[in-house]
Parts: sequence; C-alpha cells; structure tokens
Amino acid sequence: METVNNLNILFCGGFILLFIVFFSGFFVIQQQSCGVIERFGKFHRIVEAGLHWKIPIIDELLTKISFRIHQLDVAVETKTLDNVFVNVVVAVQYKVLSDKVFEACYTLREPDYQIKAFVFDLVRAQIPKLTLDDVFSKKDDIADAVRTELDAPMSEFGYGIIKALITDLSPDQNVKVAMNEINAAQRLRVAATEKGEAEKILKVKQAEAEAEASILHGKGIAGQRKAIIDGLGKSVEGFVQAIPGTDASRVMDMVLMIQYIDTLKEIGVGSKSNVIFVPHSPGAAIDLNEQIRETIFSASNIYKEEQIKDSKSPQKS
Repeated sequence: METVNNLNILFCGGFILLFIVFFSGFFVIQQQSCGVIERFGKFHRIVEAGLHWKIPIIDELLTKISFRIHQLDVAVETKTLDNVFVNVVVAVQYKVLSDKVFEACYTLREPDYQIKAFVFDLVRAQIPKLTLDDVFSKKDDIADAVRTELDAPMSEFGYGIIKALITDLSPDQNVKVAMNEINAAQRLRVAATEKGEAEKILKVKQAEAEAEASILHGKGIAGQRKAIIDGLGKSVEGFVQAIPGTDASRVMDMVLMIQYIDTLKEIGVGSKSNVIFVPHSPGAAIDLNEQIRETIFSASNIYKEEQIKDSKSPQKS
C-alpha cells in the first residue's frame, strides 16, 4: 500500500514537472521584432511577432531582434585643410534588414562599434580635404557621403543605413572667438563705409543746397538792388521836379544820409546787443541835421536867388 502511494506521488510530481516544462516552451515576440531559434547550438529558424512554442531543453531562443530604427551618435575630432581642429558629431540612423536577419545576428558581434569605425574613417577622410568655411557650407554633402559609403558594407552585415546627419560641428573655442572677432570687424568696416557714404551724400546735398541758396540769395540781392536803384531814381526825379533847381547829387546825398540813419536804427532794434558803438562825436547829430536841412532847402534858396536876378536884369528889346 505504501509503495502504491509513493508511485502515485512520483507520477503526480512527474506530470506536474512535465506540464511546467511543456508550458515553458511558449514565448512571445513583440511587434516589429523577430526571434532567432537555435537547436543544440545551431541555427534552426526565425520566428516573427506573435505566440510561439519551442521544444524545451532542445530549442533555445538565442535573441530577439528589433526592426525599429536605431540612432548612434558618433563624435569625431579631426582637422580641416587649413589646420583647424573641429569636433563633428554624426548621427547615424540604421535598422536591421528583415531579409537579412541571419547576417545581422551571426556576422557582427557589436554593430555599434563597426559603424563607429566606418564613420571615423569616412569623416577623417572627407573633412581634411576642405577648409573650415567649406566644412560648414558642405556639411550636408559630407553627411550624404558618409551614408553612401556606409550603406554598402553594412548591408552585407544585415544592416541598412537610413540617414546620416551631422548634428554638431564646432571648432576649437579659440577659433570660435577669432572667427567672431573677424566677423565683427568686417561688419564694423561695412558699417563705417556705409556711414561714410551717408555722410558724404549728406554733405554733398548740403553743399548743393547751400550753392543753390547762395545763387538764389544773390539773385534776390541783385533784384533788391535793382529795385532800390529804380526806386531811388524815381524818388530823385520826383524830388527834383518838386523842388526846381535842386541838384540830383544833393538829393542822393540826402537819401544816403537818411538810409544811414535808418540802418543804425535797424541795427539797434534787430541786434541782440544792448550797446551800439557809432563812430561819431556827440555833436555829430547836429551836423547830420544841418546836412539834411541844407540838402533839402539849398536847392530852394538857389532857385529863389536865380529868380530875383532874372527879375532885376534889363529886358532885351
């Protein structure tokens, strides 16, 4: 009886162990992935996404490979054609080719290191051919060259290169400072040139305006003087006609004296000075008045004397 019980226990234990081993053979592969199954250490098959079963102990799930795009950032330090050291960061986007899972699993042990080696070699072969300015302007061409050169050898290992991007390109800090200073100096020089041209244009236009103003001012003065002369001529003519016997020169002296006095008056009224120095003695005012009176009435006295002499002279028969 005891032996039967022991057999039952062993049977149940074996059944449970077999059940556990059987269900341990089930596994799941996620979407956009695949699994590599080996049997006794040898490649057996590739399974796609979903629920699968492998023979326990005999089969082994070696690895799960994702078909998603991976990105690897590779920092490279190299020198340009004009002997400037630059730090270049190349972002390589790659993925496993679905039809070359075997190569991707068994050819390369560490694909990241292989990609880095290729990128180092290609970047250090491209940038030393270019100057620093060309490196900045042709960084897209460099990235395309890296992708093209990297795609062929990596496809043999089961990896496809999607894109290669230069995400960072920075020279040494001292070179950056020097480049900024050169750029600032060039901009200051252009600004100074533009400012000089603007000042030149302003001065030329100002000189042209002053020249035109001087011409117009001269024409105005000439017209004013002509008008004054015409007015003085008419005034003298009218004065001579009003007072017979008056000499035109005396009338001009009087007019000039009056203008002189008016000029002194305008200077005193319009000037900002409080004191006006006139080169005259205190008695000069009397002399000016006498000169004016003499100029006005001398012609009249002369005319009267000539009339008296004409009346006393014998008439001709």
